[in-house]
Parts: sequence; C-alpha cells; structure tokens
Amino acid sequence: MFSFIHAADLHIDSPLHGLEQYEGAPVDVLRHAPRRACEALVDLAVDRHVDFVLIAGDLYDGDWKDHTTGLFFCRQMSRLREAGIPAVLISGNHDAQSKITRSLKLPDNVLHLSADRPETARHPKFAELGVAIHGQSFARQAVTENIARDYPAAQPGVFNIGMLHTSLDGMEGHDNYAPCSLDDLLQKGYDYWALGHIHKRQVLHEVPWIVYSGNVQGRHMRETGAKGCYLVRVESGDDVSLEFCPLDVIRWQLAEVNLDAAAASADDLLKRFHESLKDLLREDNDRPLAIRVLVKGTTRFHHEYLADQEHWLNNLRAVAIDAGVDRVWIEKVQFLTALPTAAVGAGEVGGPWEGVAAALEQLRTDAEYRREVLNEFDELIRKLPEPLAQEYRIGASPNERWESIFAVAEAILQQRLRGG
Repeated sequence: MFSFIHAADLHIDSPLHGLEQYEGAPVDVLRHAPRRACEALVDLAVDRHVDFVLIAGDLYDGDWKDHTTGLFFCRQMSRLREAGIPAVLISGNHDAQSKITRSLKLPDNVLHLSADRPETARHPKFAELGVAIHGQSFARQAVTENIARDYPAAQPGVFNIGMLHTSLDGMEGHDNYAPCSLDDLLQKGYDYWALGHIHKRQVLHEVPWIVYSGNVQGRHMRETGAKGCYLVRVESGDDVSLEFCPLDVIRWQLAEVNLDAAAASADDLLKRFHESLKDLLREDNDRPLAIRVLVKGTTRFHHEYLADQEHWLNNLRAVAIDAGVDRVWIEKVQFLTALPTAAVGAGEVGGPWEGVAAALEQLRTDAEYRREVLNEFDELIRKLPEPLAQEYRIGASPNERWESIFAVAEAILQQRLRGG
C-alpha cells in the first residue's frame, strides 16, 4: 500500500492586474495566495506521510521577475526532502522550458521530467513501492501535437502513472495544448493519469483513473469553489481511492439572491443576501471569501436596482462587513432581475418616455443599428483601465453584452424620467 498527492497548476507568483482599482480588494492576500497554497500542499504531504508528490505542470505562472520565486519553491521541496518524500514535476504551457529563462538547482528529491521526450522517473523509492511514473514536460508554450502517443508502454507488475499537461481534445475555454483523446490514454494501460492544465477538478474515468486535480488556488471569479489536490491511496492496482483536500487560502464564490413579487421593499434584497451569505460563511470554514453577487428573480424594484447599482453595491458590502467582518470581499454585483409581466409597459405612454421608448425599440429590432452602437461601445471599452475592460470582454457574446447594456440603460432612463 502507498499514497501520493496529485496536484497541478500552482501558478506560484501569478501576477494580479488592476485589483487595486476594486474597493476593498484583499490585494495582499490574493497576491500571496498561490505561495500559501503551495505551503499547504507541503504541509499536507508531510502530515499525511505520503510516499511522493506529483505536480502536473504550471508550477510557475511564467518567467520569474527575480530568483525569489525559485528560492521559495526550493525551500518547499527541501521540506519534503527532510520528510523523505520525493516529488516529480512536469512543465506545462505557463512554465515551459522556453518560458523560464532563470534556473536554480533543485533539491535531489525533485525529479523534473524531460521536455525532449517522455521518460520514466528514476528514484529508489519508486522501485521499492512498485510504481512507474511516466511523463514529459513542455519544451515551449504552444505544444499542439499529441505527445501522449509516445509515452512508454505500461511496465508489467507495477502501478503505472502517467503525468500529462493537456486540454484533452479541447476543453471549452482552454487553449488546446497537447491534445489527445480519452481513448489515447486508456490504450496505454496505465493505472492512473495525473492531468494538469484544466483548473476545474474532475474525474474523467475510473479504473483506470484519469483525473484533473484542478488548480490549488482560485485566481479570479471564473475559478469558483474549493481548490486543492487529490490524495490518492493505492491498496492494489484496482483498489484506488481519492480524497479531495482543499488548499486554497481565499475562495471565490457566487452568491445567488433570488427575489420575487412578495418583496415589500427594495431593501428586501439586503435581508436575503444576509441569509445567503451566512450559508456560505458556514460552508467555507472561516476561509476568506471573494464573492460575486447574482441578484435574480422577478421584482417590481427591477428598475430601481439597475438605475443605482453603486448604491446597492455599497449597501451589500455593508451587510458583508456586518456578517463576516474582514472575511468577505464583494468583487461585483450583477442584477439579472426582470419586471413582473403586469408591470412591463406600464406608464410608457406619452410624455418624454414616448420618444425614448421609440429609440430603444429601434435598438431592439434594427440589427444593423445595434451593431453600430456596439462598435462605439467597443471603442470605449478599449480605453477603460484593467480589470474593468476585461469584465466587458470575457464571457459574453455580443448579443449578451447588448442585452446587459440595454437593460441598465432602460432602467436608468425609466427612473430619471419618472423623477427617481
């Protein structure tokens, strides 16, 4: 019986761009979070007395600004050496051989597999345990060929592990690096595939096990939920168990607040958020949270919310301070509400609203005119500072962006023309 840790995508010293522009952003905590998660990984390995550690690519986020990044990692690997634990590494697209121009001699318990060809890690402990670990590092960032095909055949009579940094046939939202199919991996006859590159942990196949451990620390709102590694226990070739172990020091979460027509006042939003937040704080065991609030549902206060979003953002932040003191930072609030059916169109006849309504209707129905307006918005977005510009660029199609812009504009105009 033996045990090991499968981790990937540590992104040590990952740069943060523009967070200082967000009110109350825990910049220092976020900046050092990948290092603290790496330390937690080593703590776990030592405390659980694992036999070895695997890191499946993107140990670093890119070239070091100076040697402090490499020295930090050397210290962590020396802690493993003192505990008699070897570590096997492969490089991925972020820390490919061509990207890391500086280097330091790593402790002798660390085996960094070649970027020239697939190889099998050599260490006396692996022979004692009856395990063979195969893998290949990236020589350059954009590895577009299927390197898994050249991995060696499984060694008979031992537990075979493959380490690979891959998009596996093109996972949505990720660069298609070292592409391969699930069948390519199954045909190798390995007992466990330790995969990296995809930051969402997932078990793709059992017996043999094909696993993404995900990254160890979420870095932004597209990486929500618990982040960490898998602790793998092997009793025999087909008796394998996985335990997910969280390592993140700050967690990104979505907090949904669902509204309905029963709300007596707009302030009902604050009460419901407080309840939602209490649940999140209870679930995350005193870990600091970075939260995006999604306000959903049908409410007669729809226009009121959209027309003065800064007011509601600051009130929600006040609720967060009350509920979690320094544990909660609200990154953003998104209002995805709608008016009740009976209220749609009410009060939109005559007066100043008539001309505005006609202009908005043209934007709704005239695709060419709408495209011209969106092109003007694109010019404005290019002039915005980061990360505000990034929020507009990522995760939305032109039509989705238009719907969001239109809803806010309509709400503001409704409120102002009615004296709100």
